Amino acid sequence: MYPATPEGTLDHRLGRGATGRVSEGTGDSVTYDIVIRGGVVVDGTGAAAERADVAVSDDRIVAVEPCESGGIGERGRREIDADGRIVTPGFVDIHTHLDAQLAWDPIGTSSCWHGVTSVVMGNCGVTFAPCRPADRAYLAEMMESVEDIPRDAILDGLPWDWETYGEYYDSIERMPTGPNTGGLVGHCALRTYVMGERGLHEAPATADDVAAMVDLLDEAMSAGALGFSTSRTLLHKVPDGRPVPGTFAAPDELIALADVLGRHRAGVYEGAMRLGERDDDELTATRAELAWMGEASRRSGRPISFGLTQSDRRPDLYRRVIRFARDENATGASIRPQTTARGVGILFGLESRTPFDRAPAWKQLRAEVNGRKLQLLRDAAFRQRLIAEADVHGSGVDLHRLFVLPPGGPARYDCDPASSLTAIAAARGVSPAAAFIELVLETDGALVCNMPFLNQRLDAVEEMLDDPLVTLGLADAGAHVGQIMDASQPTFLLSYWVGERRRWSLEEAVRRLTSDTADLFGIRDRGRVVEGAFADINVIDPDALSLEQPEFVYDFPGGAGRYVQRATGYEHTIVNGKPFMEHGEHTGVLAGRMLRSTR
Repeated sequence: MYPATPEGTLDHRLGRGATGRVSEGTGDSVTYDIVIRGGVVVDGTGAAAERADVAVSDDRIVAVEPCESGGIGERGRREIDADGRIVTPGFVDIHTHLDAQLAWDPIGTSSCWHGVTSVVMGNCGVTFAPCRPADRAYLAEMMESVEDIPRDAILDGLPWDWETYGEYYDSIERMPTGPNTGGLVGHCALRTYVMGERGLHEAPATADDVAAMVDLLDEAMSAGALGFSTSRTLLHKVPDGRPVPGTFAAPDELIALADVLGRHRAGVYEGAMRLGERDDDELTATRAELAWMGEASRRSGRPISFGLTQSDRRPDLYRRVIRFARDENATGASIRPQTTARGVGILFGLESRTPFDRAPAWKQLRAEVNGRKLQLLRDAAFRQRLIAEADVHGSGVDLHRLFVLPPGGPARYDCDPASSLTAIAAARGVSPAAAFIELVLETDGALVCNMPFLNQRLDAVEEMLDDPLVTLGLADAGAHVGQIMDASQPTFLLSYWVGERRRWSLEEAVRRLTSDTADLFGIRDRGRVVEGAFADINVIDPDALSLEQPEFVYDFPGGAGRYVQRATGYEHTIVNGKPFMEHGEHTGVLAGRMLRSTR
């Protein structure tokens, strides 16, 4: 299934007919807590995979012994037969917005179904600390506006027993969680705490304002925060439509905050930066954006990472931004763009939104709840009204770029033109609206369509991921819950780019998901299956690895809906030496820990 390595094909070393069974050791012969036997260990460093046994005691990997040398002789209290499986580090997702969700969903769905064992929250400048009690609703509303996480779910779900960032970190640590969690300090929260309403204005912060923000960030870094995040893009807005606090911060403010990380010799500087916005053909403004980032990185000695995607509106922007980053790095900066493994797409379906919602009958359909949507669609007269109104009012999206995720099979994101709604409609000899309705009824309401609006070309994604400067991120787990579902990108990377396309070796793909992201964000002793590392481990059946269809569920506090997506092939996920997920089901164990830069 996977590309060859210097030792031969991985298929050959995996073997076939494996059971993946688990047994329990007893008596005086037990030496370790867990022994994973006979799997092909892909250790996360990029080194060639090899068949080996892995032993775990308490929360650490204590031995990795090649099977060629006899493996591990002693037994474990729990024995996992990994013959025919691959054994990897748990995946480290550096770009999530699980800040609120983990309070009511401690296993972190959907990330937990895709081998993720460590997550970084607080990206894009939006966080819940520091926060005065009077500002709680405002920060929750800002998170809803920017990241599409329901305000009421945030306010009702979190304990809000903090004011400083250090107190917030302690509060999160008291919550039992499945994955390990760490956070960045958001610029929006800092500016709101210090400047209030003035933080939204284009006028520069005063010297006193900057000094106060520096002190707050210093407190957070002393408490173990993984770094700082900001939002510069004009796309991120507060509920009244103004850009979020920090959007117009001057370079001296941005660099002063980077200097705090430098004094702590810890942390990453992350941002949703202003790339290509209000810019000319020469990208003068974008070049200036990279210039202040370069200066901030050189002065502080800390890495800077930001989201980078391709868009058909400006198809070569990503390539030029990478070149600008290289120019800055050539003079001592450390700038690493991050991108996704596939297109970032808006999902359409009966329960979320449809392509034809501008028409009155479709608006009526969208307002229905409790199974009434499907009931209405089964009414022939109402169907005809929907089709007729769609023909009159048209669609708000380009239906040639709206791709049907194949019903009844694995979810595909390769944007095959034959899978577009217009192509399917033409093949059926009906209008796009009629085809959409037919597909919804044929799938009993489960149909999902995907419209990539960023990283619209997979060849551009391939080009970016081929560049060692670019890291893997932007999965946005926990964010845009009713619009996108990208937390599944580890499975897509492994099943599509490695398993199907054979574009990169398994070793390189796993390195991208583990040690590369862990090291960039200063997450120590994770992202590797090596002796002494924390025992965050996946045991994966590569032949069974597949993406299931996204599903819209109503499981947020207050009954709010969101998309989730499961996968097959993940047989065991271990966090800190404890079984966390088995065959897609939670074991009941919550062994995640707080990730602190000071520990």
